[in-house]
Amino acid sequence: MKITDFYKYKKPGRKISVITAYDYTMAVLAAESAIDCVLVGDSLAMVMHGHGSTIAATVAMMALHTAAVSRAVKEKLVIADMPFLSMRKGLAPAMRAVEKLARAGAQAVKVEGVEGHGKIIAHIIKSDMPVMGHLGLTPQSINKFGGYKAQGKDPASAERLAAQALELEKLGCFALVLECVPAALAERITASLRIPVIGIGAGQFTDGQVLVMQDMLGLYGEPPSFVKKYLDGRQLVVRALNEFDSEIKNSVFPEMKPRTFSEQPAKVRGEGNQHGDS
Repeated sequence: MKITDFYKYKKPGRKISVITAYDYTMAVLAAESAIDCVLVGDSLAMVMHGHGSTIAATVAMMALHTAAVSRAVKEKLVIADMPFLSMRKGLAPAMRAVEKLARAGAQAVKVEGVEGHGKIIAHIIKSDMPVMGHLGLTPQSINKFGGYKAQGKDPASAERLAAQALELEKLGCFALVLECVPAALAERITASLRIPVIGIGAGQFTDGQVLVMQDMLGLYGEPPSFVKKYLDGRQLVVRALNEFDSEIKNSVFPEMKPRTFSEQPAKVRGEGNQHGDS
């Protein structure tokens, strides 16, 4: 999938599928699937590094994981998150971060919010790096929000999100992620934009959906209520590990095979008498 496909799929209503990947192994699986594009999300700070929020993600961390994913994903679009504060230190540091992610293999970057860094978003786009916007529950803002709370539930905040979505489109974003907003608001914003809207916890009336792979495979803790678990991966993996452990301790693995003559163990030095007699 290419950037131009986002515009192409919007008009006929062809839904877009996006999944996160953070490492080579999972990216290989995503590459072999029918999923449209892969997001190297800053959620890797939590899923891969055990932090409590995405705020711990750094540019170096994002570049490292983006490089691993891009080695596996060749035919799909690879999008990388701009991490916390990378858009707020000024134009030059932001562009250095974009350059690192691009050289790591990202074909586009995702930016949370628009207030205060609209001009930087425009500059990134004019520098030929596509930008995906992200509004609603922006995880980098959890300290301001007071936690992981749905956004746009009252008329004033709904109007603000709708206006910000239009602003991101005018700046030149090729798509927008809308997270944890009421389905009616997501449907309204989706209908108002020419660019596709990718929902996460925003109902079914968006142009596509994105999920964290470890959430939908049941591999990472207790997922948010809007996540559908397509696999109970945690139970399957733990069961396999326990079976491995049991077979080791009961001498089932490795499988015992009769030795041939050539495979008989050599006598250790000192076995028999000193003249080598058996």
